[in-house]
Amino acid sequence: MTQDDLAKAVSYSASLVGMIETGSRKPPLGFWDRVDEVFQTGGMFARLDKRLGAPKWKIDWETAERAAVALRSFQPLVIPGLLQTEAYARVILTDAGLLSRDDIERYLAQRLARQVVLSGESPPQFTAVIDHSVLRRPVGGPAVMREQIQAIIKACEEPHVRVHVVPDTVGAYAGLSGPFVLATAADQSIIGYLDDQVKGYLVNHADRIKAMQAAWEAVRGEALPHGQSVDLMKEVADTWI
Repeated sequence: MTQDDLAKAVSYSASLVGMIETGSRKPPLGFWDRVDEVFQTGGMFARLDKRLGAPKWKIDWETAERAAVALRSFQPLVIPGLLQTEAYARVILTDAGLLSRDDIERYLAQRLARQVVLSGESPPQFTAVIDHSVLRRPVGGPAVMREQIQAIIKACEEPHVRVHVVPDTVGAYAGLSGPFVLATAADQSIIGYLDDQVKGYLVNHADRIKAMQAAWEAVRGEALPHGQSVDLMKEVADTWI
């Protein structure tokens, strides 16, 4: 099939197909879905597109995340990605003002796809600690926040999901140094994950893992028990009207 043939089949110009083939132009949203339909490849190109160009740290972390038997996540600023609703995640990606429209849709799809980790046949034990301020920050407005908090409460009905809230009465604590995640594999090895404005970092050095585990115990110790945390989230959800 020539570029012209493919272009006609997917309803795009031959020049655009050529630029995508050479890597000089990003494919528009939905392009690879149309290619999959033409070649009857069962979504192969769309799946590959989610990985193409992804930095190694991102691929390595998502691999560790999928293989984990336990995930421990601390977030002082936003709802953990694995618990975000589509509306909340879209606002987080959009309002930062740093991404193009196509990239927002791409990253949103990737984030939501990762959530299958918690709904598979053998999901990991997922424990999250969030700062109380996360529930009060008006991301997207009252309707988005109410839906988001109710989604967390619903997720907590699953036996493998536990969310704890650090109350606003707590002053300085270890969590103020920033978010992190610990993934425990079936062989009990642990990989840590940190990120900043530029990239994510995988941590597997024994001393650093030990320090991250100590930080986890510190923030978990400041948080409310699971039941009290759920009750608090129900109260806060009712305030978002």
